[in-house]
Formats: sequence, structure tokens, C-alpha cells
Amino acid sequence: MHISEYFIVFPEGDVQEVQGRLPFNALVDMNGNVLNPPLPTNRMIVFKVAGIKTDERTGVSETYHFLDLLSAEELLEYTT
Repeated sequence: MHISEYFIVFPEGDVQEVQGRLPFNALVDMNGNVLNPPLPTNRMIVFKVAGIKTDERTGVSETYHFLDLLSAEELLEYTT
């Protein structure tokens, strides 16, 4: 039996489990849900998946998605 676990790692180091693997450079909310542009506003808390690391051991695979917080100015290119 093989178990796969997925986590997001916030910029300050907090770790939270999520439902599945996230694509590199994906925009995500605070719960790890993928956000599809165009965003309704640039006044949102949005993170970008900046790195992915997978640790594999016998029977267990842990994937860590490292997030970067985007500023309101950076989000302008993703809004309507």
C-alpha cells in the first residue's frame, strides 16, 4: 500500500495539508484551492506555487508546495 500526502508551505513556514498535487506557478488561495484567472479583483490574498519538493519513503510519498505571497500590484496582471 502506498500513501500520498500533499502539503502547502506558506512563506512564514506554516504547513497545511491539501487535497492533491498543485501545478507549478499555479495561483492558489489560503486553503490551497487553485484560482483561475481572470481574478475578480487584485484585493485578494493569493499565493503562487514557487517550488515543489517530494520526499519518498517506503510506502509514503509527501509532496510539499512552497508558496510565495503576491502583492496587489502583481495581481493586476491576473485581473479582469
